[in-house]
Amino acid sequence: MKLSIKLITTVCVFLLMLSGLALAADQPVKKAPNFTLEDVQGNKVSLADYKGKVVILNFWATWCPPCIEEMPSMEKLHQRYKGDDFVLLAVNVEENSRKIVQKFLKKNPYTFPVLLDLDARVQQMYGAYRFPETVIINRNGDIVTKVLGGRDWMDPEIVSVIDFMVKG
Repeated sequence: MKLSIKLITTVCVFLLMLSGLALAADQPVKKAPNFTLEDVQGNKVSLADYKGKVVILNFWATWCPPCIEEMPSMEKLHQRYKGDDFVLLAVNVEENSRKIVQKFLKKNPYTFPVLLDLDARVQQMYGAYRFPETVIINRNGDIVTKVLGGRDWMDPEIVSVIDFMVKG
């Protein structure tokens, strides 16, 4: 039995609400704006590169304790779903952050892509101003929900939502 995209999105929003992640159930579906940023190695990465995948887009800063606290569980989530139709992108929002982030990653090596929003352009596009702030994007490029504050991304309720979105 094939489920419609609208039904799947509705179920995802409902599940996210149950897990305490959704901001509001009556928010209209909005397409995630495309962007291109450099990663810490200087490679260009676009959201469009991940078309057809579930994307966790996390805005963070090295000076933000809740951001740092949630990163180990983000790494575990990344490891759990790598190879599936899933990507976790951590967007650093600090001005002139290339050296700061590289130093941070030497002490705290993570394997998920870390992107640099040096001019805050992507941060502004997504209206991310409280950190950490995470946007969950479905396979169709729709923003499913915005998550404010740090989370344990390996919480069983969150994992079940991501499972549903990734594996259907």
